[in-house]
Amino acid sequence: MKNLLAKIPKFLFFTGKGGVGKTSMSCAIATALNDANRKVLLISTDPASNLDEVLQFKIHSTPTKIGNLDNLWAMNINPVIAAQQYKEKMVDPYRGLLPQDAIEQMEEQLSGACTVEIAGFNEFSKYIGDESIVEEFDHIILDTAPTGHTLRLLALPAAWNDFIADNQTGSSCLGPVSGLSEYKDIYDNVVKNLKDEKQTLLIMVSRAEELSLLEASKASSELKKQGMKNQHLVINGVFEDESEDEIALAFYTKSQNSLNNIPSNLESMPQTKIGFYPKGVLGIESLRTLVQQEDALEFENAPIQLKNSLEKTLSGVHSWENLLDDIEKDSNGVIMTMGKGGVGKTTIASMLAGKLASRGHKVTLSTTDPASHLEYIAQNEQSNLSIEKIDPKIELQRHVSEVIAKNENILSKEDMDLLKEELSSPCIEEIAIFQAFAKTISKGVEGFVVLDTAPTGHTLLLLDSSESYHKEVLKNSKDKKSEILSSLLPRIKDSRFTKILITTLAEATPTHEAKALQEDLQRAGITPYAWVVNKTFANSGTNNNLLCQKGLNELKYIDEIKNDLSDKTVISPWIAEELNSSESLEKLCD
Repeated sequence: MKNLLAKIPKFLFFTGKGGVGKTSMSCAIATALNDANRKVLLISTDPASNLDEVLQFKIHSTPTKIGNLDNLWAMNINPVIAAQQYKEKMVDPYRGLLPQDAIEQMEEQLSGACTVEIAGFNEFSKYIGDESIVEEFDHIILDTAPTGHTLRLLALPAAWNDFIADNQTGSSCLGPVSGLSEYKDIYDNVVKNLKDEKQTLLIMVSRAEELSLLEASKASSELKKQGMKNQHLVINGVFEDESEDEIALAFYTKSQNSLNNIPSNLESMPQTKIGFYPKGVLGIESLRTLVQQEDALEFENAPIQLKNSLEKTLSGVHSWENLLDDIEKDSNGVIMTMGKGGVGKTTIASMLAGKLASRGHKVTLSTTDPASHLEYIAQNEQSNLSIEKIDPKIELQRHVSEVIAKNENILSKEDMDLLKEELSSPCIEEIAIFQAFAKTISKGVEGFVVLDTAPTGHTLLLLDSSESYHKEVLKNSKDKKSEILSSLLPRIKDSRFTKILITTLAEATPTHEAKALQEDLQRAGITPYAWVVNKTFANSGTNNNLLCQKGLNELKYIDEIKNDLSDKTVISPWIAEELNSSESLEKLCD
């Protein structure tokens, strides 16, 4: 860690698969730089940020000084708040000049996913490209959303610069291009700073797990193509207890096998390894312990304490078999796995799809997560199980081709040129993804659709889009596509048709993020069907003292979920094998 701290430049980006510990690492380094009398701004770009929980301090959408620390400020970029401010900025100059119905039309145009994306992106850009803000701090640290959306975020500066530079009509899906052009200098600075190896360091955070390292490898290559070549690998939560305990030995062996087979582009990268902390890392003193890389404190008799407490905690938990029987009653519909990145949504979705297919149902397994490894986990061994993926690039190409074909020979040349220019806007991708999402949901009429969703924040933004697009579609003429789009929201809100399984780990941050997700869903009129507590050591059968300490820590979160948050709770233990076949996935139900 000391070698890493010695080379921190102005800007520091953390990225990686969900659940690998990006926030813990970013908070730890921010705390260490604060202690070294460096003035630091820590920013989360994740719509489901958990900076508050890790720092144990209430954070807002503007820089907030952290407790009694002299040099650390933190903030969450809230894309919804930013979108409201952006919309008002664009509309306000026309109030009193245009009729009220024209103002309302402008407001509606600026209420979709495009506005949320660009507004959040503009906030992000200010802290990388606005020199008047940047010069206030010695270091600016960005704790980003899970990999797929980080790649999208970091590709946007160049994409919007190109769109603004090439635009001939002066309009866009976000209103007048003049409203965007004022950001061009900032976008230029963002592009320049991201590519400057003396200014920016990208930290890839991973676990000692095959999929986590694979995602870090792909992200590393993609970001190098974008010009971010100064990179460092942090491998978090490395378990090094070679106990004779079967579970502990399997955990150690699995970690070592992953490290021994690390992708070649990561192997050559500068690395930092962080040890295993059974209680996680919460609070400033805990973060300082991580920076010093001190061993986790152990206590005696953890296995006995766990055994004495486990039976009471597991009382009232549902079995997977009962849950599947209940799901099967309706013979069709949509099952969505939702939750924080890294909790195992993909494996749970794959298991459910395989089990329903084995019971004779027609099943479609799909994902909205750009960084999903569905193809790695779900081996299609059943004729009635089809596996799909909503690929942003493919959906964008399909959407653009469909719109152009639909209007060919109908619009004038000038109008067609205008349409093509609007279709080149970077935010068109969001519309294309939304339409693919609606089409996938509609397949639940004919069988089961099991949908592995993107991590929490971006899933909520997708559902928010459903509201605004639903209103827009209802105005349009009815065709097959508009029927699919207009049916989306009612289907999601129909608890018989759509069953949401909130998936979490028995840890503080995943549990409390899932709780916030449930509250957001309920405010939108959507009631989750059940909770899945995944990868638990509490019921894994381990007798290793360190892992039993983790198991004991898990019990309080299982109790909180079972007693306060969910009427139906199922639990899956930590599994030693790689979950990449129907046989290994079956063990999630044990």
